[in-house]
Amino acid sequence: MIFTAECPSSSRRCSNYGLENEKFAVPFDLQLFADGEKTEEPTAKKRADARNKGQVARSQELNAAFVLLIGFFSLKVLWEYIFDEIFLYTTYIFSHLMQNVDTETVRQLFIGIILLLVKTAFPVMCAILLIGLVINFYQVGLLFNTESIGFNLDKLNPINGFGRIFSKRSLVELVKSLFKIAIIGFFLYNYLKDEIPLMPHFIYFDLPTSIQKIADIIFAMAFQVIAVIIILGVIDYVYQQWQTTQDLKMTKQEVKDEAKQSEGDPQIKGKIKQKQREMAMARMMQEVPKADVIVTNPTHYAVALQYKKGMAAPVVVAKGQDLVARRIKIIGAENGVVIVENKPLARALYAAVEIGQAVPPELYQSVAEVLAYVYRLKQKKYRYA
Repeated sequence: MIFTAECPSSSRRCSNYGLENEKFAVPFDLQLFADGEKTEEPTAKKRADARNKGQVARSQELNAAFVLLIGFFSLKVLWEYIFDEIFLYTTYIFSHLMQNVDTETVRQLFIGIILLLVKTAFPVMCAILLIGLVINFYQVGLLFNTESIGFNLDKLNPINGFGRIFSKRSLVELVKSLFKIAIIGFFLYNYLKDEIPLMPHFIYFDLPTSIQKIADIIFAMAFQVIAVIIILGVIDYVYQQWQTTQDLKMTKQEVKDEAKQSEGDPQIKGKIKQKQREMAMARMMQEVPKADVIVTNPTHYAVALQYKKGMAAPVVVAKGQDLVARRIKIIGAENGVVIVENKPLARALYAAVEIGQAVPPELYQSVAEVLAYVYRLKQKKYRYA
């Protein structure tokens, strides 16, 4: 982006160069500022690292909503059973255990209360525990992390503490809590304003009937409130996912640095590839003396062929172009390998066959003629030697 600026007449530097009241262009690169902003979506590695540290999207409101739902649903299903158990035990206490209060009586009373809790509260607690685990697993999956509970001196720093208290996230949580209280309070008031006037009439009913009617009111009110909390929990879960993504966003430089760390520095990778090519070239040149013939272009291509008894077809042990081809021919000549000039065959072999592969069937005839020539040449040399 280019901005224009005017040189003021009062400036000594402008006067010295005769630039009074002159406008000039100033280049202004916004990219320099954009590089420091977290505008990029978090990468898979960034999300994985954050997950390992326990930084995942999770809504406590959604957990609380389903825990309340299952808790009150279990109470409603088991209400008659729980009421009967409490009624029978209360009757037993006042008819048997309250006659003589001694050590044995207190012991029986304590054991009875424990058994009563096991029979009435334990099923509800198991249901709550199960739904809590299921909802947590749905939100974050299987995650075990000890870093968040580890000792960290920064957590004891009062400045950091005040920063967390008065942070943007804390303000959002405060607004969410106030909004939740207002919504739930509205539904409670809207429901109870019609039920409270009816409650004084319960004194005309017997105790079980009064308790049943009060329980019906409480359950109906609870399920309405829980429905509201579930809706708020779902909204909060979506928000937590968005907020976590925002927190994990990266700058352009961070994305580049991560790419370098995961894939390696391009310069180092280039050097490694160069070293690998050099090693492969050295291995290939070591195979040239073992070749039976080198087919050349004659200057641009060179392909070294080897054929041993038992092979299905001749094998390319080395090939190259230009300087590499020249090097192959020099090593071959130094080791007595026959060099044959055949332009079409050299080009075909170079294009169709990789090092270590056998000659394809369509080139059998041409390669066989070359090898036959080489063998005849060797037999002549052997005969005249």
